[in-house]
Amino acid sequence: MKLSILATLALVTPLFFTSAVQAENPEHVQELLESKECAGCDLAGADLSETDLSESHLIGADLRDANLQRANLVNANLEGADLNGANLQGANLTEAFLTNACMNDTNLNQANLTSAQIYDADVSGAFMEEIVLTDAEVFNTGIGVGGISPIEESSSPCNLDN
Repeated sequence: MKLSILATLALVTPLFFTSAVQAENPEHVQELLESKECAGCDLAGADLSETDLSESHLIGADLRDANLQRANLVNANLEGADLNGANLQGANLTEAFLTNACMNDTNLNQANLTSAQIYDADVSGAFMEEIVLTDAEVFNTGIGVGGISPIEESSSPCNLDN
């Protein structure tokens, strides 16, 4: 009896000491947190909520389904990043660079995009209630006065076949 309890504890105990940040590639998460440089990194599914990622370079990073809720992404470079399905609710993206970013089905509710540069980004199906776009430069994204308008598939930077 005692042996089975000890065996169960040995198997379960590591689960209690795992990091709050989980991703398909934990080394990439560590690289990002230490250097704020992680171009092309695999951060899909990572929990980076409330993390200070200001000034980060995430060019071409895979952030699909990542939790970036209330993250600080001030002046972050997210050019070509895959943010499909990511949660950016309440994130601070002031002065962020989002050219060619893929944001299909992304939660941008209450995100601050003040002075952000959003060019040729795909926001199909994105949630954008109460977003702040003060002084943002928004071109060919499908974001228009009164909400989102579809962009032509040929102009989308996203390759959803991957």
